[in-house]
Amino acid sequence: MTRIPRAFRSDDPSVIIAAPEPVHLPATPDVFPVAPPRRFPSLGSILASSVLGLIGLWFVTSVEGFVRDMIARSPVLGWAAAALAFAAAAATLALIVRELRAIARAASISEMRDLAARALVGDAAADGRTVLAGLDDLYARRPETARGRARLIETRADVIDGADLVRLAERELMPGLDARAAAAISTAAKRVSVATAVAPRALLDVFIVGAQSLRLVRDIALIYGARPGTAGFLRILRAVAGHLVVTGGIAVGDSFIQQVVGHGLAARLSARLGEGVLNGLLTARVGLAALDVCRPLPFVALKRPGLRDVAGGLFEKGDEHETTAEPR
Repeated sequence: MTRIPRAFRSDDPSVIIAAPEPVHLPATPDVFPVAPPRRFPSLGSILASSVLGLIGLWFVTSVEGFVRDMIARSPVLGWAAAALAFAAAAATLALIVRELRAIARAASISEMRDLAARALVGDAAADGRTVLAGLDDLYARRPETARGRARLIETRADVIDGADLVRLAERELMPGLDARAAAAISTAAKRVSVATAVAPRALLDVFIVGAQSLRLVRDIALIYGARPGTAGFLRILRAVAGHLVVTGGIAVGDSFIQQVVGHGLAARLSARLGEGVLNGLLTARVGLAALDVCRPLPFVALKRPGLRDVAGGLFEKGDEHETTAEPR
């Protein structure tokens, strides 16, 4: 049943306006709940550690038995085998130490990037100065960053805010490294585009794109100071793959080409040339993801290179052909 509207005066003393009842909303937590850490390792990690330990014990006992047999047969050959086993063990230990240092270095770069993002949000001076100290230690032996590090030493005492310290470090240290990384991505994209355009087999295209993408990821990691070993490189590859998934993956198809060069040129590309251009764009996309993962600072003061910046050269020949080849 609906009520008939009635007119009234706001100054009428007989009219009483009731205040609305307060609505109590549930409190929203500032931080999302995090699952508690496991107290004990998982069954899979226990199984893998046990199997690797058994394989290691079997290998050590086999080598020891072989050396003992060689010493019993011929002392000279036996001691030579012992010396070779000792050299192999020392080299293995050195490789393990190098891998651990590379993993720690990559982890420190990731932590530095997270700390810089926190300094940009919280504007804490302590976080900003910690980031500057980490960058100075990371690039202490890089001559191309000497001028930037010297400027940071001169000016960082005058900066109070943590966000301004991070922006100052990005402007002083990152431009040269970003230019080298963008050039590496552009070169790899052009190389893949040309190689896959003339490759006779599709399987060869896959091999070329995969090999050049791995090489590009490693080059970008070296540019930004990661210096990854085998295990560290695999960790960076996993981070790059995760970044591609988070940012929407790798777009494929003719629509992706049209986003870069427009509908006209994409429609006039030949089938094989179009495949080469697409492969070059995919390689550039992987390189940009590696740049985001390996860069120790987020993009704030500087512009992040986009796909047009690193892959625009793939269409120079196409543009030239379009302007010169006019119908008679």
